[in-house]
Amino acid sequence: MAGQGSAGNVLAALCSLFIPGLGQLLQARLGMAIVHFVLAFVLWFFLLGWIIHLWSILDAAKFVAKTS
Repeated sequence: MAGQGSAGNVLAALCSLFIPGLGQLLQARLGMAIVHFVLAFVLWFFLLGWIIHLWSILDAAKFVAKTS
């Protein structure tokens, strides 16, 4: 993926809109994808999953890959 605001990040944010963590998985960030998915799943039982859902979308949209 390129940088913040790239087409890849927009696609990742759209994926996270449907399933929290899917955008992070698309960006090859498995650990963060699991965190977002599990937290959203657990918190939806308390009607607070929308918080993690929004965090997942914003995190995927603002991700900037580190280049060496």
